[in-house]
Formats: sequence, structure tokens, C-alpha cells
Amino acid sequence: MLVIVVENAPPRLRGRLAVWLLEVRAGDYIGAYGRRVREKIWGDVCAYIESGNAVIAWSAPNDAGFHFDTCGENRRVPIDFDGFRLVQFGPEVALPVEPSSPAQLPRRRGRGE
Repeated sequence: MLVIVVENAPPRLRGRLAVWLLEVRAGDYIGAYGRRVREKIWGDVCAYIESGNAVIAWSAPNDAGFHFDTCGENRRVPIDFDGFRLVQFGPEVALPVEPSSPAQLPRRRGRGE
């Protein structure tokens, strides 16, 4: 079993995935392929994802029963924890802070005010 979920994917990538896999919901694709075809499909996803993100999960003979990987701009990053694959949340992207002028800063009151 093979599952690929894409977010904010360009239409050409979604069309390419629809050739190989069944789109059961917008951005959710499933199929049953071997390692070679899975790696080819995932290579195409990573090459064409642009500003979107994707996750792939497939059946594997391990304790969890599956394996997964991610690509694109995503806060969730797969990590290996003593041979078990987990998800780590990366830092949020910080928005640039514009310096405030002194007139916009709140005034601090002293004890006498």
C-alpha cells in the first residue's frame, strides 16, 4: 500500500500523480506499487512540489508496519529515534518585525502618575 498526501501542489504534479495513483480526496493519492515505482513517483513529487509540501507512507516490515517521508516546506520532519521513525516539529517561520517609532510605543507610567 502506498499513500501520498500533497498540499498546495501545482496542477501539473497533481495530474502526474493521478496517472499512477487513485485520488480519493483532493490531494490524497493511494496505490499499490513496489519499491522502484514508489521511488520514481516520490522523486517526481519532490522535483515538482515547488512551494507546497508532501508526505508519503508505505507498508514496511517493521514494528510500526509502515515507513514515511516528507518533502517541501513543512514543519513536520521525520526523525529516527532508536530505530523507530517519529515526527519532530521544526521551528515556526518567524515573521519579520518592523521597528516601531518611539511615538507608537506604550508609555510607561512611573509611581507618581
